[in-house]
Amino acid sequence: MGSEGHGRRPFCRRCSKPSRLCLCARLNSPPLDNSVSVTILQHSLEKTHPLNSARVAILGLKNLSLVPVTDVNFQARFLIHPLQLDRDDSSSPIVGNTADFGNYAVTYSSKNILVAVERASKPDIGWILNYPVGRSAASNGFMVAKVQRKSEELKDFEEFKLVVPPGSVLLFPSGNAIDLAEVNFEVKNLIVLDGTWAKARRMYYENPWLKLLPHLKLDPAKKSLYKEVRHQPKAGFLSTIESIVYAMKELGNVMEGLDDLLEVFESMIGDQRRCKDEKFRALGKS
Repeated sequence: MGSEGHGRRPFCRRCSKPSRLCLCARLNSPPLDNSVSVTILQHSLEKTHPLNSARVAILGLKNLSLVPVTDVNFQARFLIHPLQLDRDDSSSPIVGNTADFGNYAVTYSSKNILVAVERASKPDIGWILNYPVGRSAASNGFMVAKVQRKSEELKDFEEFKLVVPPGSVLLFPSGNAIDLAEVNFEVKNLIVLDGTWAKARRMYYENPWLKLLPHLKLDPAKKSLYKEVRHQPKAGFLSTIESIVYAMKELGNVMEGLDDLLEVFESMIGDQRRCKDEKFRALGKS
């Protein structure tokens, strides 16, 4: 479905691309029924980027959730509640032990974990896995809610509440990440960070609950289709849709039509390249 605002070119509401570059007709219908579900944490600045590849995954995969994420520029709190425990306890005040690390603090009880962070902190809560509440969250899944405050003058607001099911993994090349080819357990949900590589790294550090998950990494020898139009800091840093497709193949979730998503992404890059060439030609004539 197209739309046209005053002074704006027509665009497609479904894929958020200009109507003349609409991706919808290039994608299979219905979407692929992926057995490994996908959760995309999308940086707030990435949604409108003309080369954002997550839109291909969103339109092309049936079992996918999108979670918008913003930077922590003042303060944020993360409440983590293991799914195995009574969900009625997830909103109860936490009375327990507190570990204060200066620019972040962790309060934990037998039922919940609360992580309070400030701007520029890099909270590491991996040690909580030594306690029953941490082991329960890691083994049986958990619910996490992020409450953020943008400044001293503004009120708190809930940015997201997300269920992280058992069998979830994070696709990110952290120091603890293992190669996809070496995975020896069942992966049921793939979490991917969508943003520039700098923004993805910041999302990783500012969302401490990601430390409760196994981390997987792609083969660094893979080259990105982005290389001609968007900076790739080093080998193995791929677009969101490339990362999802390659990970699914390694995890055994091979579906007919999966490679078609990469073809749509490649066509989107071709569109961007042509638009850039047209712009340069127009400037040359002026």
